[in-house]
Amino acid sequence: MDYDIKDIGLADSGRLKVEWARAHMPVLMEIKKDFLQDKPLEGSRVGFALHVTKETAVLVETLVAGGADVSITGCNPLSTQDDVAAYLASEGIRVYAWRGETKEEYYKNINRVLDFRPNITIDDGGDLVFAVHKERQELLKDIRGGCEETTTGIIRLKAMENDNALKYPVMDVNNAMTKHFFDNRYGTGQSTIDGILRATNILFAGRNVVVSGYGFCGRGIATRAKGMGSNVIITEVNAVKALEAAMDGFRVMPMDKAAELGDIFITATGDTSILRKKHFEKMKDGAVVANSGHFNVEINIPDIESLSRGKETIRENVVRYEMDGKSIYLLANGRLVNLAAAEGHPSEVMDMSFANQAMAVKHLIENELNPGVHPIPVEIDEGIAKLKLTTMGIDIDVLTDNQKKYLKTWEEGT
Repeated sequence: MDYDIKDIGLADSGRLKVEWARAHMPVLMEIKKDFLQDKPLEGSRVGFALHVTKETAVLVETLVAGGADVSITGCNPLSTQDDVAAYLASEGIRVYAWRGETKEEYYKNINRVLDFRPNITIDDGGDLVFAVHKERQELLKDIRGGCEETTTGIIRLKAMENDNALKYPVMDVNNAMTKHFFDNRYGTGQSTIDGILRATNILFAGRNVVVSGYGFCGRGIATRAKGMGSNVIITEVNAVKALEAAMDGFRVMPMDKAAELGDIFITATGDTSILRKKHFEKMKDGAVVANSGHFNVEINIPDIESLSRGKETIRENVVRYEMDGKSIYLLANGRLVNLAAAEGHPSEVMDMSFANQAMAVKHLIENELNPGVHPIPVEIDEGIAKLKLTTMGIDIDVLTDNQKKYLKTWEEGT
């Protein structure tokens, strides 16, 4: 058995978590049944860099059912669930991940997965793809394609594509409608609030909550915070998104102004230094600062350190920074709070996201694609939506032949 984890003795706890996830991921379970019968992934080697959670374990099991050989590591130093990693190891999966990895350990584990010489990569944030292109180019000849899970990774991959630097095809799972409409909005919205509550038990009602970024993740967070009685402020750089936030009923302003008003700050932009020195200087005593973006660059931690006279961990995932006349509380070391301080997205929403991943791997194996970023085919996306509705016991209308004909013609007017 080839693994490097925190404690194999946690495997039974992980098994129970995975059983829960299976029971709440019916779409992926249907795909697993088909994979078991047809073995569409037979002979493939799939290398993962994903959050090692109970939902990811169900995806791993689905690919294995399809005939794939799998190796997995985490995609964030604080997001691995150690009992789930132990469960995967006990099932014979090559897994190299534990919560609290150093940066050196993190990249060592990335390379352990690449030592497996995968011909399909699955990423959340792009680190496998980037490691291949920067350090392990000898692997390129054997890689048929990859899949990318999150907005941050797609931004980086698009930049590679624009520079003609991306040498193999990558499926854009993030922008599948059955992913970002639900995972990013409902999953991130709920799990981010969950992470902040687990870390602080703070009351959201009546508080000024500043959400930076009004993409699907930001709007999900803002909507959930509003539903809990918060006064939500949005900061944006995109005029259309800012206008949308204003028409959704939120206050919109620059961070320079919002910094003076906020009680809770949540970044969800995918960019760097969203909260920095000039903002920390303006914040109230007791401000809580959290990040829900993939990388821990959105909150400029060196800046908050430079302003601090001292710091103390006062609760798990909560560090209090003492400044002149005030304290600021940083959650989860600035890493994605929904996974570092909680369990990530609910299984029900990851059901669709990981159904896209499974079908994207099958698509890569069955089709020759050119290097670049490729959308999930519409038929896969719509098929997942229909299957999800079926598992929820929901029926929808079907167009009549006359209605179909009407939509395809132009002659009939008023």
